[in-house]
Amino acid sequence: MKKRIFLLGAGYSARAYARRQRGQAEAISGTTRSPEKFDALREDGIEPLIFDGTVSSEMADTLKRTTHLVLSAAPEAGAGDESHDPLLPHVDGRLRQAMPDLRWISYLSTVGVYGDHGGAWVDEGSECRPVSRRSVERLEAEKAWQRAAEREGLPLAVLRLAGIYGPGRNALASLAAGTARRIVKPGQIFNRIHVEDITGALSLLAEREMGGVFNLADGEPSPAEDVVTFAAELMGVEPPPEIPFDRAEMTPMARSFYGENKRVSNARIKEAGYAFAWPDYRTALTRMWAEDDWR
Repeated sequence: MKKRIFLLGAGYSARAYARRQRGQAEAISGTTRSPEKFDALREDGIEPLIFDGTVSSEMADTLKRTTHLVLSAAPEAGAGDESHDPLLPHVDGRLRQAMPDLRWISYLSTVGVYGDHGGAWVDEGSECRPVSRRSVERLEAEKAWQRAAEREGLPLAVLRLAGIYGPGRNALASLAAGTARRIVKPGQIFNRIHVEDITGALSLLAEREMGGVFNLADGEPSPAEDVVTFAAELMGVEPPPEIPFDRAEMTPMARSFYGENKRVSNARIKEAGYAFAWPDYRTALTRMWAEDDWR
């Protein structure tokens, strides 16, 4: 039976997954809060639905036909249960009733659930000690969906995503827009993942209907300023000046990312059979620049 995919939160990564699945899935539906996005979603092969916390009859009918559920919407206050997940309060305890054809679930989480490990390597068995509220809520939502899936005997793949980049979201684009900065905090490491490796891993796990927790990060955790420097070299432009972290002007959210320092292992998803198409930022940016698909 062909997949009938439902994307809760048809954002950047979910839309890329839809483009990859177009022609392979029998149907792809996805939610948005904005009717203005309907045309763009349809261009990506997604039948758009409005979801603002209330499940419409049209959405309920679509869920009943869904075989593969991809959860890409962030937790939000007032969602109706302790996980703050926007969909779970509507289906918890009656997943089979709401989605009788459901065969597989994926929850798109964040490596932020690990919190700060002082730059050490972490894997899926490492202690989760999230710092930011958004990461605390992601971990709670992971656990809530794990409980719901276990009750129904359904496979759940939790994908903990590193910082996402790809077309339109990368150091090349930031340099071109004049917004790139090189903020230097000695010893600070960041992890990243190309959006097409998210869609590739999702496709593999969905095809095999495989559950488990998987980190999605490329093979070269590194300082953010190194990525900007390399991108500038590719473009043949001067990199922006280095700014010491303690003198950098940043939003509270941007600054919070510097409070978590770790190297994220991707060994488990490789063991599951996934081969990274974008294994490190150098390979990825070089290819994106050469193929002119970074904008």
